[in-house]
Amino acid sequence: MIQQNINRSDVFNRSWAEYKVGFNESTGNYWLGNDLLSQLTMTDRYKLRIDLQSRSTNNWYYAEYSTFIVQPESDNYRLRLSGYSGNVAWDGFSNHDGTMFSTFDRDNDQFKPYNCATYNGGGFWYHACCNCCVNKYNPAWVYLIGGNALQSTRMWLQCK
Repeated sequence: MIQQNINRSDVFNRSWAEYKVGFNESTGNYWLGNDLLSQLTMTDRYKLRIDLQSRSTNNWYYAEYSTFIVQPESDNYRLRLSGYSGNVAWDGFSNHDGTMFSTFDRDNDQFKPYNCATYNGGGFWYHACCNCCVNKYNPAWVYLIGGNALQSTRMWLQCK
């Protein structure tokens, strides 16, 4: 598991250094760590699955990506993503492809004059802030069936 946001916590409002090594909250909120994520995915052996629970219906939806690579820190953990499939109404994550990871203390997004990580309260690969915002207090996925607001999110690596 890469990420889990199960109680809409502000635990994801963390520094670059904390996202680098990862964190695990006793209530189950979790981030694997960008260094390990990069090491695991640089070989292109994994695909990504994101599970999304709608806050309004409690139904679960998913998005899968056949290619998911996180570049090393020297490239600001740049995201490489493609090959979407899933049952969400709209693929909210593919336009984040090529973006660098941002945190409140390391602004790498291209949406100026805002720091999207500060604005959203959590680190992520932001593109004009986000269409897929899973690392914030009120997680959301734009155009999700059942409404944009999410109750819970999980990101998984799966072997190809």
